[in-house]
Amino acid sequence: METENTGALTLAQIEKEANAVLDELFANCSEGYYKLNPGDIVVIGCSTSRVMGYHMGQHSTEDVAKTLMNTILPRVREKGLFLACQCCEHLNRALVVERECMEKYDFTQVSVKPALHAGGAWSVQAMAQFDDPVVVEDIKMRARAGIDIGGVFIGMHMKPVCVPIHNENTKIGCANITMARQRPKLIGGARAQY
Repeated sequence: METENTGALTLAQIEKEANAVLDELFANCSEGYYKLNPGDIVVIGCSTSRVMGYHMGQHSTEDVAKTLMNTILPRVREKGLFLACQCCEHLNRALVVERECMEKYDFTQVSVKPALHAGGAWSVQAMAQFDDPVVVEDIKMRARAGIDIGGVFIGMHMKPVCVPIHNENTKIGCANITMARQRPKLIGGARAQY
């Protein structure tokens, strides 16, 4: 059953909601075990169809992807982080990253160019806006934080231990938002000190 798109959704609203989600992610990843440091990876999977209130993969929207990328990428770069953009399942959830990220983490490049209906609008925007984009098969569970926009399942890219963020900003457009952050494993049992 297709979600009803009311038509009232604006790009300005999407930008505002994306900024609120980023504010919350960065606030939850600012200290202690969870602190994001320059060079860390933030993974984002995004269904622009879900943002617009449609079934996933049925209404990929370039304007929405561009608005989200224009909002998210500068803020991620400002913190010295790498952004990994998950492609859709038609590309086996490969990711678009900067070549510098691929080389730093020794990821494996694959030969494919994301398209609107094979990779999705989000990954197409990453290819257009990154400085030196490459597509990698996976990021070896190296993401330290992530945002899932529309139920696209980013957990496979998260470094263990992956801890959910119980976010207050739960929507961008019509898409549900879930977020996660990473912490080191706690070992040693009841007498251990952390």
